[in-house]
Amino acid sequence: MQEYANAAKNRKIKPSFGPLVQNCYEWIEALISAIIILVVIFTFFFRVVNVSGPSMLPTLESNDRVLISMLLHKPQAGDIVVITRTQGLTQPIIKRIIATEGETVDIDFEQGIVYVDGKALDESAYLKNGTTTQSSDYTYPLTVPEGHVFVLGDNRAVSNDSRSKDVGMVDERYIMGKAEWIVFPFQRFGKIT
Repeated sequence: MQEYANAAKNRKIKPSFGPLVQNCYEWIEALISAIIILVVIFTFFFRVVNVSGPSMLPTLESNDRVLISMLLHKPQAGDIVVITRTQGLTQPIIKRIIATEGETVDIDFEQGIVYVDGKALDESAYLKNGTTTQSSDYTYPLTVPEGHVFVLGDNRAVSNDSRSKDVGMVDERYIMGKAEWIVFPFQRFGKIT
């Protein structure tokens, strides 16, 4: 009998909460789980960055918010990437990859044509004014070193890119990720090409 009485005393009586309180706890638990998942996703896989300046016009405008994928595959020509560090700049920049390691870049400034491995690039989809308005700190042709990329802005007249010693050839380790989507402003929402 004594054992039965002690067992009864040790039993915890659960308080009876109404269905409203129980639902609130479930919602809070789901919200906390969702926040943790979003923090992990936006820390390790995706980020939203702000475009600053006109160097990527007409593809990207100043103050566009861009979703970048940090699951970067091997950088490829045509990818628009966010670069966290360059030879002489302290702010991150966003540019288009023109050539990757081992490829040779040549620029005809008079004709406004960029050549990679002797072939003229068809840049009509994203370039309005060719590459005629700005000279370079380098002599062409240039071969991209191993582990580096050559980048240009889409608005070549004002873009500070691999033609400048401030940027130069970009080490692939400093590529934060590939720009995938414009997410804001909403009227410009869409996949980046």
